[in-house]
Amino acid sequence: MNDIFENAYISTATTTQVKTGAGVLKAIVVTETAAGSIKVIDGTAGSTTNLAELKASVVEGTYTFDTAFKDGLRIITAGASKITVIYR
Repeated sequence: MNDIFENAYISTATTTQVKTGAGVLKAIVVTETAAGSIKVIDGTAGSTTNLAELKASVVEGTYTFDTAFKDGLRIITAGASKITVIYR
């Protein structure tokens, strides 16, 4: 499998379709204490957390997941959190 990861930077309260189709979520890097919750969804629609959720006020750091998703990678940020999503 390809060992090269891509990244997506998110800095606003928004819904971001990071990837469509199957892939791997390597990590989420929080570069500023989260302003709101960060939902991680396997899918291309909806807002129900089914992979993970980082709570509001989660501190700066790298949160490693190393988990597969099958339908897509969708991130919903409830606040203007500054995060980088690392995936392939």
